[in-house]
Amino acid sequence: MMRKANRANSALKRFIMTILFLTITSLLLSACGEEGTPAQGSGKLKVTTTIGMITDVVNEVGGDYVEAVGLMGPGIDPHLYKASQGDVKKLDEADVIFYGGLHLEGKMAEMFESLEKSKPTVAVSSQIPESSLRANPQGGNYSHDPHIWFNVKLWMSATEVIRDTLVEKDPAHKSVYMDRAAAYMAKLEELDQYVRTQVGLIPEQSRILVTAHDAFGYFGDEYGMKVMGLQGMNTMSEYGSKDVSELRDFLVENKIKAVFIESSVPRKSIESVIEGAKKLGHEVTIGGELFSDAMGDAGTPEGTYIGMVKHNVDTIVNALK
Repeated sequence: MMRKANRANSALKRFIMTILFLTITSLLLSACGEEGTPAQGSGKLKVTTTIGMITDVVNEVGGDYVEAVGLMGPGIDPHLYKASQGDVKKLDEADVIFYGGLHLEGKMAEMFESLEKSKPTVAVSSQIPESSLRANPQGGNYSHDPHIWFNVKLWMSATEVIRDTLVEKDPAHKSVYMDRAAAYMAKLEELDQYVRTQVGLIPEQSRILVTAHDAFGYFGDEYGMKVMGLQGMNTMSEYGSKDVSELRDFLVENKIKAVFIESSVPRKSIESVIEGAKKLGHEVTIGGELFSDAMGDAGTPEGTYIGMVKHNVDTIVNALK
C-alpha cells in the first residue's frame, strides 16, 4: 500500500510540475509575442516580401530592426510565379508580409487574402489613388497596371506604406523607421529628378521605348516617353502573329532604331519583331537589357531599386539619343 501511495504522490508531483512548466512557457511566449514586440530570438521583425524592389525598401527603412526575406530573386517573373512549400513556410513564419498588389502576383492573390486574417499582409500599392493608376485595356480581374515602381513618385507612396506598417507593428523603434524612411525618400526625390534630366537628353522625336511587354507605362506617362510592348501588362497574356506584325510595321514606319529586352522576359519574343523588320529592309538593334519585373543580382548596383532605375534610364538614353 505504501509503495502505491508513493507512486501516486510521485505521479501527482510530476503532473503538477508539468502544468507549472506549460503555464510559465505559455506566459513567456505570450509576453514575447505582444503586439509591437518582435517575437523572434534575434529581436528583429520578421518580414517576408515578394519582389526584390519591395525587399530593398524594407531593408532601407527597417535597417537593423528587420529581417527581410524576399521570395522572388533576379530574373523571376512575378506574373507567372507559383509559391513553393518553402515560400509558404516563410510566409507563415513572418510577422509582416508585403506584396505589390494590383494582381502583380496573380497566382498568389488567394494566399494573401487568406493570410490577411492572421497577420499584417499589406499591398504596397494600397494607398495610391485610383486616379493615379493606369488602366489595363485588357480588362478582366487585371484592371490596373501593377508596375508602379517605374514612376518614382508612386514608389514613394509605397515606401510610406512600408514605413507606416513597420511603425504600427514595432512602435518601439518608430523614430528609427521614420528617420530612415525620410532619408530614403530624399534619395528618391533625387532619383526622380535624375530620370527627368536624363530623358530630356533624348531628342523628342526619338522618345519611343519598345519592349517585350507593357511594363513601362508609368515610366512613359511620368517622364514623357511613348511606350510600346509586344505583350500586354501581364506576361500571362499571349501574343500572336498579329501583335508581332503590328509592332514590326510600327518600327519600320517610324524608323525606330533600337528596342529593348527585359531580364525577366524571354528575348525570343522581341527578336521575332526584329527579324520581321529586317525582312522589310529595316535594321533594328537591341538597345540593351532593362530590368522590369525583377532587379539585378544582389551586391550589384542593379540589385537595388535606385540602381535598377538608373541602369534602365542610362541604357535607354544611351541607345536613343
